[in-house]
Amino acid sequence: AAPPAPHLVVGTAGHIDHGKSRLVRALTGTDPDRLPEERARGMTIELGFAHARLDDCDVWFVDVPGHEKFIRTMVAGATGVDAALLVVAADDSVMPQTREHAEVLRLLGVQRCIVALTKTDLVDDEWADAVEHETRELLAELGLEAAAVIRTSAVTGRGLDELRAALIAAARRRTADHDPFAWFRLPIDRAFTIAGRGTVVTGSALHGEVSAGDELELWPHGRRVRVRGLQSHHEQRSAACGHMRLAVNLAGVGLDEVWRGCELATPGYLAPTRLVDVRLATLRMPGKTPAQTLRVRLHLATRELRVELRLLDAPQAAIVRDAYAQLRLAEPMVASWGQRFILRDDAEQRTLGGGVILRPFARRWTARRPPDPKRLEWLVGGKPK
Repeated sequence: AAPPAPHLVVGTAGHIDHGKSRLVRALTGTDPDRLPEERARGMTIELGFAHARLDDCDVWFVDVPGHEKFIRTMVAGATGVDAALLVVAADDSVMPQTREHAEVLRLLGVQRCIVALTKTDLVDDEWADAVEHETRELLAELGLEAAAVIRTSAVTGRGLDELRAALIAAARRRTADHDPFAWFRLPIDRAFTIAGRGTVVTGSALHGEVSAGDELELWPHGRRVRVRGLQSHHEQRSAACGHMRLAVNLAGVGLDEVWRGCELATPGYLAPTRLVDVRLATLRMPGKTPAQTLRVRLHLATRELRVELRLLDAPQAAIVRDAYAQLRLAEPMVASWGQRFILRDDAEQRTLGGGVILRPFARRWTARRPPDPKRLEWLVGGKPK
């Protein structure tokens, strides 16, 4: 198949009221806040979506909430994005959710990052210099690299052309990675019905190709479903590929059968599991006493569920790095080797860490049958950063 036109899925990130939605609106002409409550309160609560045709590139935006109460929604929205647009208000600088969002992006392996310093019309250059310095320090601390740091204003239009140019460059670099032979996979982040058409699901396709009429598997059910139609930014498509925002019209599927956290995939690609071996990049211990077995909330793709985490070695400090662990699930889920995940603490409402899936179908670790560390190391093929 011919390579697709340059395209990119961008996820916003940043603290509440730093101007994420307003910046997306200035770039696209679309208000990503869909709910009346969001517009009334002036804050994003659910995921918002917008599209811009920049030069010859299609750029989709996933606008995420900045409030700490909605971090779980932010994690779901960050799934499948190719690049991050980290928004920092020049009159406020780096704030708690700036830091947490940036850390989530690092743990999910999002490598392309563009920083927009917003509201620069409210501060002088000296103040903006200080905010830019603090932002760069945060990125350096987390090991993130910014492709550009651009000073913007949605009021005056400052920096918007420069920001568009940075997004176009990122889209052209990413499209070179296209693999038409990869298996199709789409974590679902939204489901709804359209009169006369039935159930429609949306998400950011991770990889692979899909065409109208194809048969896919819907997880966690494992049932076969048929693709009745495809749409991207309100345009009907006969086929689509990974790294695109898609709406998929499914035949014979009720709205009560699909929800955020379900996935569509090429038949035979995924299978359910309840035991997963992982390598943790970072894990902050919840509570005051480090423990070898913890109960935490797992965020994998757009799904979240409670899991029991068992570390291979007893922790010696409040922060564990580069450690092997096993996730034991109360209900089946689908996962693949190399997939990134986030761990959070429900009680304290904070991100504990994250890592990468090593063995999606593991056997239970016991004292009599411990895992082989050398085998786990072989599965890593390099430490998660």
